[in-house]
Amino acid sequence: MAESSVACGADVDAQRQFRNTLAMFATGVAVITAPREGGVPVGITVASFNAVSLDPPLILFSVDKRCQSLGDLSATRRYAVNVLAEAQQDVSNRFAKANSGKWDGIHCSPQGEAGHVLLPEALATFECEPYAQHDGGDHVIFIGRVTRHQARPEGRPLIFFGGKYRALEDTPVAA
Repeated sequence: MAESSVACGADVDAQRQFRNTLAMFATGVAVITAPREGGVPVGITVASFNAVSLDPPLILFSVDKRCQSLGDLSATRRYAVNVLAEAQQDVSNRFAKANSGKWDGIHCSPQGEAGHVLLPEALATFECEPYAQHDGGDHVIFIGRVTRHQARPEGRPLIFFGGKYRALEDTPVAA
């Protein structure tokens, strides 16, 4: 197995190599949604979703500081993490782009106890209230307190690895 080691730096090539190395960590894909005062809801794709704490129940995700929806997301009193199912690649791609047509054809309305915006067919949803925000270099790290969650036991997650969507196999790995 060939290995390579690269020093981190601020130049574009070093950043690209760092991103390529990060791509070796398989992640699920989620869309963060939030109501927007008097307008179309916020919706952005993230692959940086993680659990933080069970007591209290906390999660985190990070958002690029260049994201057009960052101001709305930073100011909201509630947001949801929608974990995408394998068949939702189109949803992931749609919300990964900065355009005004993200919600075209997606029928969702505020749901949940506090009016969270939940995507139909998501594999799991986490309804959250803001807990903390932290500077994370070129990103803002959001920590949310989970107030409600639900999961569909059937279905397979959308996986991202090596810069591509991948399918999860049900074959167990030997210990």
